[in-house]
Formats: sequence, structure tokens, C-alpha cells
Amino acid sequence: MEFKHKPVMLEECIHGLNIKKNGIYVDGTLGGAGHSKEIAAKLDGTGKLIGIDRDEEALKAAKETLKKYDNVTYIHGNHDNIKFILEEQNIEAVDGILLDLGVSSYQLDERNRGFSYLGENILDMRMDKTQELTAKTVVNKYTEEELSNILYTYGEERFAKQIAKNICKIRKEKEIETTKELVDIIEKTIPKAKQNDGHPAKRTFQAIRIEVNDEIKPLYNTILDCINCLKPKGRLCVITFHSLEDRAVKNAMIEAKGKCTCPPDLPYCVCGAKTLRKNYY
Repeated sequence: MEFKHKPVMLEECIHGLNIKKNGIYVDGTLGGAGHSKEIAAKLDGTGKLIGIDRDEEALKAAKETLKKYDNVTYIHGNHDNIKFILEEQNIEAVDGILLDLGVSSYQLDERNRGFSYLGENILDMRMDKTQELTAKTVVNKYTEEELSNILYTYGEERFAKQIAKNICKIRKEKEIETTKELVDIIEKTIPKAKQNDGHPAKRTFQAIRIEVNDEIKPLYNTILDCINCLKPKGRLCVITFHSLEDRAVKNAMIEAKGKCTCPPDLPYCVCGAKTLRKNYY
């Protein structure tokens, strides 16, 4: 399958990475390789690109997209483990890292993966199909309270309690198996007058996907790990799509820059706001 969409913020990311032709770069969310194709094109024979993705099907598609480049290493793994991945590749530090967070266009295009609320497909939503937890498990096995908390926290869904209650009511009669069955429950739960902000199921599907793939909890530490994997003056570019991702990334950036630990009554900083790493800039 070829990459059908122009990568998000492509020009901004390439500019931000400030690619050196002999540098080492990591695309931690390889997807359909739209960003990586531009990175690889700017490298010469001494440069190197590490492409990481937890989705084996996406890796296969990326290999096809990048087949003319022989300086790309493909890793089936999770960017949350970037330190260990680079250690296994005997790479001490890199010149740049790109993370395009959330679900990829490649995964949305593959409707049978259950990421989309359009059509009728099995409730799956796994980015890594080797893992056990699926959307079907979340929808049918989580308690009403757990479901409500997930929908409210990860989806910012105003009707989280009502949706969770109705999911639990329906699943007592029959296991909820498909995306359409879940969408029907959501559409019947949210009042028609309140269904004017895009598709009524979008927030619920986002929340369940985040839970299935554990996208938020490790993110803060992942950003710190990425920063610590950079060479002096290395670049980290992160694309976020909602407030939870954005908050985790920004908080990690603030932590990496250094926090003032001086008593609040001092008129000016004397601690130097020490950074977590010397070469952060």
C-alpha cells in the first residue's frame, strides 16, 4: 500500500530537523514513510535513517516507499523504547528525531483495523497486532467506571458516563464486536442537538485507541529519553494532535530545559535552572 496523503507539517519538520547529509536521524513513528522519504532524500551515503514503528504492516509499506534508499534501518518496536533501540544498533547519539504522534493515515486507510468510526469492522485498534489488548476487550471487559474515566480523560467526551452506561447495558445482552455497533450506541446516547461538532463517535474512538495503545502515560518520559539521545545541538520535532499529547510534550521540554529551584522570595535566580543534559539548547 502506498502513502496516499501528504505528511502533516512536512516542510516544518524538515526545516526543524535541519538535516545534515551525513547525520543520523530517527523517525520514531515511521507510518507510511512520508516524512522519512524527505529525510532520506537529504542524506548522502554516509548518513543513516532509523525508522521505528510498532505496526508491522506499516513497516512493510514503508520499505516499499523507501526501497531506493539503502541507508535505512527498519525497526519493529515502540518509540517509547528509543534508548534501548539505539543501544541495540550501537548508536550512542543521533542528530535528529521525529515523532508524529497518534494514529497514522496509513492505519486509518486500512479500515479493517478498526481505527475508523466509518464503515463496519472488527473492534481492534491495535497499532501493534502482536499485543493482546484490543478495543473489543476494552469495550466488553472494562467496568463502567473504567470506561467512563477513559472516555472523559482521553476523549474529553462530555457524555462519557452515559456512553459507558449504555455500552455496559448493551453488552449484557450481546458482546459488542464491530465499530458500527459501538457507533450506534454512541449516536443513540448523545442527543441529536449536541451532535454538531463533527462525528459523534470521534472522541470515544480516540479515547479507546489511546487506551489500547498506551499512547499518553509513557509520553513524558519518552520525550526526555529522546532529548537525551541527541547529539549536542541535535533536533527533536514532535507533532501532536490533542491537548493530552501537547501537555506531556511541553512539560517534558520544560523539565529538560531546567527548572528554577530557588526559594520564591529571592528577587532573582541563583541556582542557574540546571538542565537535565548539558547539550540541550
